[in-house]
Amino acid sequence: MLSNFKQAKSMKKIQMVDLKSQYDKIKESVNSSIQEVLETNTYINGPQVHQFQKSLENYLEVKHVIPCANGTDALQIAMMGLDLKPGDEVITADFTFAATVEVIALLQLTPVLVDVDLVNMNISIEGIKKAITPKTKAIVPVHLFGRAANMEAIMALAKEHNLYVIEDNAQAIGANCKFSDGTKKKAGTIGHVGATSFFPSKNLGCYGDGGAIFTNDDALAHKLRGIVNHGMYERYHHDVVGVNSRLDSIQAAVLNAKLPLLDQYNKARQDAARKYSAAFEGHKNIISPTICDICDCHVFHQYTLRIIAADRNGLMQHLLDKGIPCAIYYPIPLHSQKAYLDTRYKEEDFPVTNQLVQEVLSLPMHTELDDEQIKYITDSVLEFLK
Repeated sequence: MLSNFKQAKSMKKIQMVDLKSQYDKIKESVNSSIQEVLETNTYINGPQVHQFQKSLENYLEVKHVIPCANGTDALQIAMMGLDLKPGDEVITADFTFAATVEVIALLQLTPVLVDVDLVNMNISIEGIKKAITPKTKAIVPVHLFGRAANMEAIMALAKEHNLYVIEDNAQAIGANCKFSDGTKKKAGTIGHVGATSFFPSKNLGCYGDGGAIFTNDDALAHKLRGIVNHGMYERYHHDVVGVNSRLDSIQAAVLNAKLPLLDQYNKARQDAARKYSAAFEGHKNIISPTICDICDCHVFHQYTLRIIAADRNGLMQHLLDKGIPCAIYYPIPLHSQKAYLDTRYKEEDFPVTNQLVQEVLSLPMHTELDDEQIKYITDSVLEFLK
């Protein structure tokens, strides 16, 4: 214990997300980009926003990127653009952050929560099949923790039942979805519309709030561009009901500096994940996330373990006591949240979600993790799970 304590004191402090060290490496580019905004005074819809939009379209190989104020707005605006009506049913995963179901409820749509897959923690394909009714109008798959959902199966279901697919890509920008014919597409660009967040801790994060919507549909893109700007295409002409949700130029400036590094950032996360998993391989109490070297379908927004037949909460406290931040994403299923309680939901409908909330534990994951930190973290985990 004493030697581990000395090791911890001698190394760089472990952060859940180390944005400061990341910034130190790119500060010249970031500062220069922000300074350009300050000197031109174009704080809203300035050149930096348009540059970022075009650069992200090129990176994702998608026809249209519509920047907006945050990831939650992106989801809401995507749904507004599809003309969904109050009472329409929208299927999404029970095991995810509340923003996904929040916007469904805000628009007076009917959220339909389904269980997730035990291996990849993404929405269950069988769960979707069972949940489809004549009132179903859309599916919202969440690419959880950075791992792409099974979009080939989801799109096939959507086509069969004439449903929209709205991808919640807040955690998986840069991840690839590989299809059975060998083609690959970026997560967020496969459904009818996708949404992402640029919250600072995301794989591509700004230094405040930010988000974007993606689509290959020209007419939908046109409508979305109006919605984000009070429903205006021409000043003071309000053609559709809109909101005020714009990515400001300073945040776009930060994103312009970071977007060229996104693949490098994702690779650093994948490399850290491999080192974590190698240390835990074969342990009877640990199930590590799977890593696919063929298609880059997991970009590790989080590195989330399942702790089985052991004291997950005790391990968490042990790590915190040793100066290692960690977190439980997510401790309460959406179907159990007070805001979303519904008599339609039965506990037996969510066996996997109810299991995961008792097992998951996320370790530090970011672009700046070094080998000394990873060894200290993994040694500390194994020390507790003897």
